[in-house]
Amino acid sequence: MNRVVVCGSLNMDVVVQSPRRPATGETLLGATVSFLPGGKGLNQAIAAVRQGVPTAMVGAVGNDAFANSLRSFLADNDVDCSGVREVDGPATGVAIIQVAEGDNAITVASGANLAFQAEGLRQPPAAGEIWVAQFETPVEETALLMERARAAGARTVLNLAPFQPFPENLLGNIDIAVLNEIELAQATAEQVDGRSSLKRVADACRTLCGRGAGAVVATLGARGAVVVTAEAVTEVAALPAAVVDTTGAGDCFVGTLAARLALGDDLVAAARQAAAAASLCVETLGAAPAMPSADAVAARLSRA
Repeated sequence: MNRVVVCGSLNMDVVVQSPRRPATGETLLGATVSFLPGGKGLNQAIAAVRQGVPTAMVGAVGNDAFANSLRSFLADNDVDCSGVREVDGPATGVAIIQVAEGDNAITVASGANLAFQAEGLRQPPAAGEIWVAQFETPVEETALLMERARAAGARTVLNLAPFQPFPENLLGNIDIAVLNEIELAQATAEQVDGRSSLKRVADACRTLCGRGAGAVVATLGARGAVVVTAEAVTEVAALPAAVVDTTGAGDCFVGTLAARLALGDDLVAAARQAAAAASLCVETLGAAPAMPSADAVAARLSRA
């Protein structure tokens, strides 16, 4: 079994639940608050390790209490966090998540995540590993990491979220690009949204393949996902879910996908596992704490 290495952000999520979102200038009483480990990188690492795959986290935190909490959470979940470096100056990243009416709005203060540097790697990439990155750390550093991982023979997975302009040569080092319909529209400048036909989504994915990505997976929320390779376009159905909080569902998909690739699944099979995991994730409050176990995913698929 190969390990998964997730390079990316670590945040403390401050989750505020309320019956609705306040209007501009309005003060809304009666909300509840939770402090939960998060950040796209940390979420994806937890999703991967809970599928039974050795997982390591690479990133940056500040010198504060949130940093200690996040590293403890990773260690308690058996994630190797020796690659999480403490930097002086900026605070650990924080995300303010407003949850209302089954959906969320997120504001991120990136903090130490913006101080992440590829030069800080304690262990270089190795052949056969699955290296995962996102866009909550500096894009230039992410591009350098993916280039090094690909050159070492690792398999590279890039979640283009949240979307940031990126170097044109980046996709040439990406085996699998994962993004939702909003990010797909931003990355391709094509008109794609949640109501777009499968053909339109697949055509936009092919645009990214034409720019170097080996394969593209577009996640479409309740519609499931589309896997586009040079050989085929495959639709992956979403599983029914009793939605409580959609925060982290995309990260759950990416982390589970990476884990299943490490276990030897082909891309379509891995995407089906990832869709099942995401359907479980949205049924629990929070991001990282909501990542399901391999047994829970198998049980959900057995009932599908």
